[in-house]
Amino acid sequence: MKKLLKNVVTSHNQDKKSFFRITDYVKRSFILFLFLFTVSVNLLSQTVFIYDQQTGNPVHNVFVYNEQKTVTALSNKVGIADISDFGNRDNIIFQHPSYDILKLSKLQISKMKYRVGLKQKLVSLSEVVVSANKWESDIREVPNQIEVIKSKDIVFENPQTSADMLAKENQVYVQKSQLGGGSPMLRGFAANRILLIIDGIRQNNAIYRSGNLQNILQADVNSIESAEVIFGPGTIIYGSDALGGVIDIHTLTPKITSDKKWSATGHALARVASADFEKTIHADLDFSNNKWGFLFSISFSDFDDLKMGTRHNKYAIRPEYVTRINGTDSVVANSNTNLQRFSGYRQLNFMTKVRQKFAGKNDWTFSLYLSKTGEVPRYDRLLQYKGDLPKYATWYYLPQQWIMNSLNMNFNNPTRMYDDARFNMAYQNVKEGRNDRKYRSEWLRQRNETVDIYSFNGDFDKSLKWNNFLFYGVEFVYNGVRSEGIKENINTGEEEKIASRYPDGNNNYYQAGVYLNWKKNYTKTPLSLQAGIRYSYVSLHSTFADTSFYDLPYDAITIRNGALTGGAGLTYRPGAWQFKLNFSSGFRAPNLDDVAKIFDSEPGNVIVPNENLKPEYLYNGEVGIVYKYEDIFNFEITAFYSYLKNAMVRRDFQLNGQDSIYYDGVLSKVEAVVNAGHATIYGSSLLLNIRIISNLAFNTTLTYIKGRDDEGYAMRHAPPLYGASTLTYELNRLKLALSAVYNAEVTYANLAPTERSKAYMYATDARGNPYSPGWWTLNFKGSYAFNRSFLITFGVENILNYRYRPYSSGITAPGINFIVAFRYSF
Repeated sequence: MKKLLKNVVTSHNQDKKSFFRITDYVKRSFILFLFLFTVSVNLLSQTVFIYDQQTGNPVHNVFVYNEQKTVTALSNKVGIADISDFGNRDNIIFQHPSYDILKLSKLQISKMKYRVGLKQKLVSLSEVVVSANKWESDIREVPNQIEVIKSKDIVFENPQTSADMLAKENQVYVQKSQLGGGSPMLRGFAANRILLIIDGIRQNNAIYRSGNLQNILQADVNSIESAEVIFGPGTIIYGSDALGGVIDIHTLTPKITSDKKWSATGHALARVASADFEKTIHADLDFSNNKWGFLFSISFSDFDDLKMGTRHNKYAIRPEYVTRINGTDSVVANSNTNLQRFSGYRQLNFMTKVRQKFAGKNDWTFSLYLSKTGEVPRYDRLLQYKGDLPKYATWYYLPQQWIMNSLNMNFNNPTRMYDDARFNMAYQNVKEGRNDRKYRSEWLRQRNETVDIYSFNGDFDKSLKWNNFLFYGVEFVYNGVRSEGIKENINTGEEEKIASRYPDGNNNYYQAGVYLNWKKNYTKTPLSLQAGIRYSYVSLHSTFADTSFYDLPYDAITIRNGALTGGAGLTYRPGAWQFKLNFSSGFRAPNLDDVAKIFDSEPGNVIVPNENLKPEYLYNGEVGIVYKYEDIFNFEITAFYSYLKNAMVRRDFQLNGQDSIYYDGVLSKVEAVVNAGHATIYGSSLLLNIRIISNLAFNTTLTYIKGRDDEGYAMRHAPPLYGASTLTYELNRLKLALSAVYNAEVTYANLAPTERSKAYMYATDARGNPYSPGWWTLNFKGSYAFNRSFLITFGVENILNYRYRPYSSGITAPGINFIVAFRYSF
């Protein structure tokens, strides 16, 4: 393992040979993990291990008691409860809010070898969320709309990536420019207008662009313990720039047990899928006692070119592609027009954590994360044509690498200033490379960026008299960006310098924030109030070292912005009802990508810097109604309205009085990110769950969002009407689900100007204008737990083999897709 880390972390050679060497280490490491998985956990005869019947994962906080309630116990973090105080004739009851109640005799438990599996409720009554204020909270006290994705959902759905994890829950819309991508859209916003958090650490950096991002793939979906999505800007605790919301991902954490003896738990996973011939292997190991915990996790995925469906929408086929024949680029007819040539890629994820408990309830955790890919083809760029010939021979991302070190410290001994305190210190190193070569050109252009990110977060909570609670904290983030551009002759190896994507001098980006949030729970009235404020300050200084490529009227850009934002909300909970009202504001200052990027956004257009760009401000109001009747029925309706002031949008621009300049040898129209007058976004969502009979449930989700700017144009990241309906059957160890996923059409009138200019990605209507057709798919999923240790999950997606390309996506969705995964837990 040390050899793996040394070779991966210190490697600076980004070519294919380096990546293949890494995969060899992955295979050796996986064999080591399989050896470790032969270790078994010896439980004392008077302790019971409680686990999820479907996933095999331990269940903590299970209330264990006898019928008289004279003897009780509670399962710990690793699912172990002590039942030595129970009598031999006692009936022992296992109760948890998310699971069906189970009653067993001590003799029955003994025959089960002291392993008790619990069945998840098909309709859950309550949730505990962390994302609302960074501390565990009852979701009924939170005025925000929040989606919770649990480990059991991830295991059953079998997503290939973390972007697919969000999409499969059907409450977040995900765009894909390539197979190795996935850009979530929240309430009409995406990319640098939503906030990505991994284990409490901000991932948004100075070069997060306003278009579409694939950075969420940094989080290994096979190592995610849970995820929460907060919709809307009412998230002052995380940052005022979360205009669309927050995606808060929690990865596996070392468990601290109550026993001095060391125990080992873990999982091994192997998954294959037919549409892109996915081959994924994963292993994780948790080794811990009552003081120390060690966690190791590794995943490797290999994806071939993606196959689309065969029915409808012929515009999306791949009729030809570029390949080199005798050293010359040639256009070749695709023998299978439903195979998306040059879309496959490989990815490695590694994570290790060390945790120690000290001084009673306090603990610290050190974490190391690595995500690295091979070449990731930018598939939508390969579809562009110049005249009758493809514009590009090749276009791919390399390197694409993320390394993060973090230290988390938790202090849970109350003082006068706080009850709990949490500190997060982190360093991230992000490498991004864009490589393209035009058709029959000898020159491969390479633009590489390196971002070093240092961050500190301090968060505190304090319980006051009369059910008042305070949450407060500070945040500091620094980004240093290095950007360079070269072109290499693929025949001679000669290299020349070209214009970089961002300024090639010093790029320093600072963010700081301080927040205070207050909550009050009333005892006589089922009412919770919440209010908070945050002050954010953002500073950017960027210099151009080489101005020979473009005649800019300045050689440096300096921007400093600060703002006070806030929010207030209430939840009223009479009986089975819950009524929510929330008002909030957001503020996002331009980052380096907004202000100083020079890049061709689409054929014939080039984006140039704009030193006069100002921040944008969002004002949001939302209402929600929730009804829950026992574990039989619940529904949730949410509606929102947002007003965006000084919206940052892309518009025609002039540089030195010229509306066109030469970019990479092509005369291109000048555009820049500018402040529009305003934009409005509004919408609603519906969530419905019904348990029809004890083992059969129906649920549906539906989301509608509209957005227009001050010129009447549609907002780019306002998706079409979308949703899903699912029928789920669960009996003992078997779970089956039949679902329909659907998207409405986006007409030409509802396409944003930036989407209209990408006609090559869309179908053509009767008037010859681009539009995005509606679509729906039928899907089947299932799982069977042979025992506590072995689980098989399987499914068929897009059963009807429908050919469709989701709105704003550059790659066509998978056709019929057979999936099978084998999961071993111990």
